Amino acid sequence: MADTIPMQAPTLAGTLLPAADTRSAMLRNVALAFAGSLLLIAAAKIKVPFWPVPMTLQTLAVLGLGAAYGARLGAATMALYIVYGLVGLPVFTNTPPVVAGPLYLVGPTGGFLVGFIVAAAIAGWAAQRGASLLRLVGGLVLADLALLAIGCLWLAFGAQMTGGATGVGLAKAFAYGVQPFLLGEALKIALTACIAGAGWSLIGRRG
Repeated sequence: MADTIPMQAPTLAGTLLPAADTRSAMLRNVALAFAGSLLLIAAAKIKVPFWPVPMTLQTLAVLGLGAAYGARLGAATMALYIVYGLVGLPVFTNTPPVVAGPLYLVGPTGGFLVGFIVAAAIAGWAAQRGASLLRLVGGLVLADLALLAIGCLWLAFGAQMTGGATGVGLAKAFAYGVQPFLLGEALKIALTACIAGAGWSLIGRRG
């Protein structure tokens, strides 16, 4: 009976850094989550000139880490990054001058940060070994759409704005929080798919 139970498909990170036992796997995952959270911090602070607005590399890091780590470790890495900000560390894009802490998550960008967790989980699911390139790209698109949708809806109806208003309405949220970034997001999806595909090719994967 045990032979008929499928093993969980390995992740790119797990294949490159195999663990001999459960304890080793746990230590590896903790180290990967910490390294990934540092990558997210760096990506949040880098602004690349782009049209129509400058972009950070953070979404690229979110999708890339999800694709490399898998759903669970990818989502956990995003959660760890958010915890840094919740305790007051200046890890988010606008900190400083904006002060980090719990109140930051109820502000305009809080929904996008929560969306990181969902996006990494979806990207990780899509990037399991054996998935075709088409499934990978489709999963990355779905992951990015989920991130943008969560962020947009929060900005539209839940975000606590300066002056005490709650949300800016769906039209403004899309116009200012989503539309200017769509071209950049498409580029990040393409880059993530290329990098993940190249990584599997280097270790002999055939999708």
